[in-house]
Amino acid sequence: PAEAVEATARDTATFSDVQQRLVGLATAVADTQPWRETWEVPARLTTDPDGTETLGSNVEGRVKCVLVLPGDAVRPGQVLVTLHSHEMNDARGALGRARAGIAEADDALRLATAAAERAERLYALRALSQADLERARSARVQARAMRQQAASELARASSFVEHLVGTGPVPPGVDDHDVLIRTPIAGTVTARAAAPGAVVLPGAPLVTVSRLGGLVLRLHVPERAMAAAQRGATVRFTVPAWPGRTFTATVARVAPVVDSIARAVEVLAKVPSADGALRAEMSAAALLDGAAGAPALVVPSAAVQAFEGDTVVLTATPLASRPPDADAAGPVRVEAVPVRVGRRTARQAEILAGLAPGTRVVTAGAAIARAELLKRRGGGESEHGH
Repeated sequence: PAEAVEATARDTATFSDVQQRLVGLATAVADTQPWRETWEVPARLTTDPDGTETLGSNVEGRVKCVLVLPGDAVRPGQVLVTLHSHEMNDARGALGRARAGIAEADDALRLATAAAERAERLYALRALSQADLERARSARVQARAMRQQAASELARASSFVEHLVGTGPVPPGVDDHDVLIRTPIAGTVTARAAAPGAVVLPGAPLVTVSRLGGLVLRLHVPERAMAAAQRGATVRFTVPAWPGRTFTATVARVAPVVDSIARAVEVLAKVPSADGALRAEMSAAALLDGAAGAPALVVPSAAVQAFEGDTVVLTATPLASRPPDADAAGPVRVEAVPVRVGRRTARQAEILAGLAPGTRVVTAGAAIARAELLKRRGGGESEHGH
């Protein structure tokens, strides 16, 4: 009994209001609640693949002008890059020949139609033979076929030219022999690979455009946490650029295959607009909560401390009357209470024995409070002299 009293005295210390503020002491209540597994994994913000367009060259040619820079907002149909290509010259030439061909076919069809109608009248007057009438009719059919062929050629040539220039306003300085690369979506330019004067081949990437606010949180969840990575689940995450601020994302896709080496599955979660605070390629720390399980006595993970080989929780007992939800409204007695800990996550720990529900435990500032208790256990200053 004497040793127990001495140990209890050594493992307690009193903190006044001023001392609590200096060390940043904060407390929480040990509570019985459904246990949830929480998985903390590194993550990365990327552009949404469903809202990102990488515009490539559709011809072989030379980059004449790049009209945008990364960060520029663009609208649908806006010209971003102009190219000089011999294919545009060929396309314009083919379009001119097709227009001449349709004019020639129209004239030939008009003449053949008139000749066939005249032959019909002469045959009715018995002034033309059946063979001549059939030849006139055949000539009209051939003229119609030639006209359809010419119309198809004109449509093909027009479509190819439209493919090379698109539809919409044309910026100043563009001539009829330039190929125009337009964006099909509204958004922000996120990458620019094109450089004026560079020779490009078909398919070479020129500019990347992403829809505004179209970000995805990309994370790799351990195989044992796949039950928590369900479509529609909420993922909470933080980024170094905004300390103390928590963002949310919604799981949109879960890879159907587990990585055979890392034993993890890739998860994509869509991030709603965050007022421009987030950027693609930011690193993040993601928290994914599992389904609720059986009730357990839970404390924040920061409350569990190693204490000279023991596992303890630092409890905070008010020494004066104060509101039950106040963290530092009066002096408190901090005591190291040995506990038996069960499951742990990045946010919480399960207490199996040694602590009663409703006990207030130290969370923030626990390391400094533990150091004070260790000093007292080693025979340092008295309880009121720290």
